[in-house]
Amino acid sequence: MGAEPGPPAATGRRGELDVLRALVVVGLVFFHAALVFSPDDDFYVKNDETTGAVTVLAGFGVVWAMPMLFLVAGLGARHSIRRRGPGGFARERLLRLGVPLVFGTLVLCPLPQWLRLRAADPADDTSYGAFWPRFLSVRPDPADFPFVLDGEHFETGHLWFVVLLLTFSLLLAPVAGRLAAGAARVVPALRRRPVLLLLPALPLAAVNALLGMEEGFAGWNRWAYLLFLLCGFALADDGHVRAATRRAAVPAGLLGLVLFAGTAPGFIAGNDPFTAWTPAAVLTRALFGAAGWCWVLALLGLLDRPRKRSAGPAGKAVAPADGDGPR
Repeated sequence: MGAEPGPPAATGRRGELDVLRALVVVGLVFFHAALVFSPDDDFYVKNDETTGAVTVLAGFGVVWAMPMLFLVAGLGARHSIRRRGPGGFARERLLRLGVPLVFGTLVLCPLPQWLRLRAADPADDTSYGAFWPRFLSVRPDPADFPFVLDGEHFETGHLWFVVLLLTFSLLLAPVAGRLAAGAARVVPALRRRPVLLLLPALPLAAVNALLGMEEGFAGWNRWAYLLFLLCGFALADDGHVRAATRRAAVPAGLLGLVLFAGTAPGFIAGNDPFTAWTPAAVLTRALFGAAGWCWVLALLGLLDRPRKRSAGPAGKAVAPADGDGPR
């Protein structure tokens, strides 16, 4: 994976990441529908007959899908902070994420819990109106940060992604300038040695191995998602980094495949690979974390097809217009 010369910057909107993000979101609909037939997941409702094939197929998605969403969010955050500043970015995140989060928690999240209650006890005739106040009966739980509210029935449910994304965005804002400056200093090394792009696999492996994987967060530890977001922010849209990523894509994908295959014995054996402290379980979690980064890196490189700059009226190259969202 030798160095590849590339343009110093790439400011155009990366449409392939918009499409990939949309596909992941649509895929989540089918993923959650499939959980009805999975024997392993504590889903709201279950089919009478389940199959382990659902768990196997889901594994190929969870290793990269949600990490990719957080990394793309980091890419977008870099450009948003550049335009709005840290304070403006924080306000924008509170409006675009905080308001829908409150609405969804109050209006959408109680319904699945009510259905779970009714499915567990068909004789329970509690009306939805009577259940709603019980759902909102909460107590502080700071130890589970950022999910700082807990209750017998309360949960953020499928909105956990929004909770984490909002929290990570607010944590990022005050340190964004220093992180961007530090990232700029490592770009020359990445140009010379694209293999260095594999290094984030090490802290991701460590987080999963030492803190445990969390089934409720698509099989990843919540803090691993913060690392994906920070990587997206740090490496956002530098032309030299994108060139290095394209060179590293195929080797990273192959390495990710080998690492993911290495998790199979640990997951098949059972023995709680998500949280157990046996050597096999710890190794399984570490391999999963490293495989996730390799596949995300591979997708970024394989999907990146830089557009040629078009000639402007004076015959000079004109870059595509800047835009919101993933780059």
